[in-house]
Amino acid sequence: MSFQIAIGPNIRKSAYFDATVRDGVRSFSVYNHMYIPVHFGHPDSEYDRLLSGVVMWDVAAQRQVELRGPQASQLAQYLTPRNLSGTRVGQGRYVPLCDHAGRLINDPVLLKLAEDRYWLSVADSDIHLWAAAIAAERGFDVAVCEPDVSPLAIQGPQAVEVATALFGDWVRELRYFGFRETTLDGIPLVLARSGWSKQDGYELYLMDSRRGTELWDRVKAAGAPHGIGPGAPNDIERLESGLISYGADMRVQTHPVTPYEMGFGPLIDLAAGHDFIGRAALQALAAAGPARRRVGIFVEGPEASPPGHPVDLLLAGTAVGFVSEIAYSRRLDRVIGVGLVQADIGDGAEGLTIALPDGRRPVRLTGLPFIK
Repeated sequence: MSFQIAIGPNIRKSAYFDATVRDGVRSFSVYNHMYIPVHFGHPDSEYDRLLSGVVMWDVAAQRQVELRGPQASQLAQYLTPRNLSGTRVGQGRYVPLCDHAGRLINDPVLLKLAEDRYWLSVADSDIHLWAAAIAAERGFDVAVCEPDVSPLAIQGPQAVEVATALFGDWVRELRYFGFRETTLDGIPLVLARSGWSKQDGYELYLMDSRRGTELWDRVKAAGAPHGIGPGAPNDIERLESGLISYGADMRVQTHPVTPYEMGFGPLIDLAAGHDFIGRAALQALAAAGPARRRVGIFVEGPEASPPGHPVDLLLAGTAVGFVSEIAYSRRLDRVIGVGLVQADIGDGAEGLTIALPDGRRPVRLTGLPFIK
C-alpha cells in the first residue's frame, strides 16, 4: 500500500522545491512545517553516492532562528547549558537546548555571525517561538526572527572538490562547524563545513530564497564531473554513524530524554557560573547520574519492516527502554537500530526483545557508532 502527501498551502515549500520536482523527487516528508525530500526514486543509489561520491540535499527545512541585538549573546547563552564564552565569529557550536525540567527540546548548531547576531540551525520543533518567549519574559534587548535562509547541503567524500570548484581553495581550510559569509556570482550565502552525515561536506545557507533554483543548478553543474546527484538525509547512514535525530530519538512530548542520557554530558557546563534554562534540574540530574544510556542495537533475523515509531525494549516482558529507529544496513548485512536502555543493563544482557510488525525479535546491545 502506498500513500501520498498532498501539496497544499498550509505547508511551506522550500527555495529548492521547484528544482527538486524537476529533478525527479519521488517522496516528501514534513519537517519544521516545510516539505523536505525523502528520496528521488533510487534510495540505494543515493546511499552509495553519499558514501563514495557526492550528493546534494534540499535541507531548507533546517530552519534558522536568528538572535540579533545588543543582548543576542546573553540570550544565546541563556538558552543552552553549553558555555559559549570562547565562541568566535565564524565558528559554530553544537548546543543542547533544555526546558526547565532539564529535558532536551532541541539540539541545533549555533552559528556566531557577529557579536550581536547568532543563528540557531534547529531540528524539527518550534524553537523560534520558544526563544522569542524567553527573550520577552527575561527582558533581553534582542529581536528573534526566522530569517530568509535556506540551507542546501553537499555531502560525501567528493564534496570538498565540488565546494572548491564553486568557491576556491579556501574552503579546504574550513574546520568542522566553521563558516564564512560569501557570495557565489552575486548569490548571498554562508558556507559552513557541516551537514547531517559523517561523510564530510558543506552546507550553503542561501540568504535569498528567490535564487534557490539558480543556486541548485550551479551546484549541480559544478558537481557533474564528480557524479553528483540529488538525494536527502539518509536514515541508514545516520544509524550506522550514530548520529542523533531530534524527533526520532527524542521528542519531549512523547519520549523525553535528558542530555546526560544522550551522551551530551561533556557539553553541559555547570561550573562556569552562568545562568541558563534548566540549570537547577541539570544539577540534580548530574548528581544522580543518568537513568538510561544510549545504545546501538542488533536486531536478530532477516530484514524487517521498520515500525515507523519508537517501540519498547523488553526484558522478560517488561519495558526497560525503547528503540527509536531501525533499518537494514547493507554494509553490516544486518538490521540495526538505536535507542535508550536502563543504565544498569549491560551490553552483554540476554533475553532482550522488541515487537516489530512481523513479530517479536531478539536483540543484542552494542556501542555506537556501528561504523566509524
